[in-house]
Amino acid sequence: MKKITIDPITRLEGHGKIEIFLDDKGNVKNAYLQIPELRGFEVFSLGRAAEEMPRITPKICGVCPTAHHMASTKALDDLYKIEPTETARKIREIIYCAFMVEDHALHFYFLGSPDFIVGPGAPAGSRNILGVIEKVGLETGKRVIEMRKRLRSIITFFGGRVIHPVCGLPGGVSKGLDENERKNIEGIARDAIDFAKFSLDAFRNIVLKNEEYVKLITGDIYRHRTYYMGLVDKNNKVNFYDGKIRVVNPDGREFAKFDVKDFGDHIAEHKEEWSYVKFPYLKKIGWKGFTDGEKSGVYRVAPLARLNASDGMATEYADKEHDAMFKTLGGKPSHHTLAFHWARLVEMLYAAERLLELSSDKSITSKDLRNLPERKPEEGIGVVEAPRGTLIHHYRTDERGVLNYVNLLVATYGNAAAISMSITKAAENLIKKGQVSDEILNKVEMAFRAYDPCMACATHSLPGQMPLTLNIYDHERHLIKKLSR
Repeated sequence: MKKITIDPITRLEGHGKIEIFLDDKGNVKNAYLQIPELRGFEVFSLGRAAEEMPRITPKICGVCPTAHHMASTKALDDLYKIEPTETARKIREIIYCAFMVEDHALHFYFLGSPDFIVGPGAPAGSRNILGVIEKVGLETGKRVIEMRKRLRSIITFFGGRVIHPVCGLPGGVSKGLDENERKNIEGIARDAIDFAKFSLDAFRNIVLKNEEYVKLITGDIYRHRTYYMGLVDKNNKVNFYDGKIRVVNPDGREFAKFDVKDFGDHIAEHKEEWSYVKFPYLKKIGWKGFTDGEKSGVYRVAPLARLNASDGMATEYADKEHDAMFKTLGGKPSHHTLAFHWARLVEMLYAAERLLELSSDKSITSKDLRNLPERKPEEGIGVVEAPRGTLIHHYRTDERGVLNYVNLLVATYGNAAAISMSITKAAENLIKKGQVSDEILNKVEMAFRAYDPCMACATHSLPGQMPLTLNIYDHERHLIKKLSR
């Protein structure tokens, strides 16, 4: 049996490799996305004071630390049974909307778009941000970098730093803003809306006007009929910061809608020996393997899933883009994996519009920043929609607030099963009779890139052990002992 290895896979956060196994005729028998690294945050957080978690968990990743910081902060709200003040809640959402815009821009321009703007068959050395700038022009490249810089300045202002921010407290935030600072954020938000509209226009002009790309997006190679999950507000519109978790079936009908505190009744986790990523599934259906359809417990999260699980967007322009996208894709829900890129831009526009709504509210300059906790801690659960999907932090403590249980349902591994399925299906459709090329292998990688996976976040394991080999040498470099676990 022949084996094809893509190692490392490229343009994602974290590390991984793809192993493709061919039968005697050279056709794909199976394919695996292997994640060889372990991030043991759930284990080494035990014994820590719970209030340390908003500072510890952002260290999981330098790309999405704000998501972990906010989920952890909300878990502490629940742990101490304290509601944040109205001002604190709005400031948290301002930070989060700025983060969502800049993070979605990062994936679209730096990681995802080289496959479309430069082309899936372009030389590997051109499929990067430099190749994108060469195609769209230096001024566009400068605009992308400058917009992300300004958005990240909002996170830095409140959190002290853009990587691993520190601002969330149980019941509130550590820093407010004055009227001049509010006006500055309002100005950034207006420019962010223009930037998101510009990005959607670029997608329409470069991708949707290219017949080959449209066939790739709407074809069967990257299509899976799954369940979809996302946070929604009281009107079932997409919400990143708060709301109820809604799940729809492959036909778009509501399957479940629940508060995050009840997630254990709806979500379970499966483990495979060949990966440090856990595979969550819908508990009421059960784990049926890496299969799709209504009888499978596999669900998907992240931009396209959030839009599928909702009744639209809560802001004017994003809602119009939402409707236009699904009209083009042939209705809702859409099962086309590559459409995650398009949905990401719709979400970018929503986050920018919501950022403007919040920053235009002058009451946000209030000094009422925190309600102090008074209850003894026991258990806390927090949820946000990370760029890569529904993110849940679950803590339990003793009466002193020292952690004795930590579980992180990380956003990326909400898509873990689907990513494996997408890679396998793409490989099966693209590799025939052992014929492979750089373009074909890149198209296999495109199957995971659409999800914008963060493997640095997603690599956890049950029960949390990692193989270890220790070689002991003498002073002349002769191996004298080998220890392994």
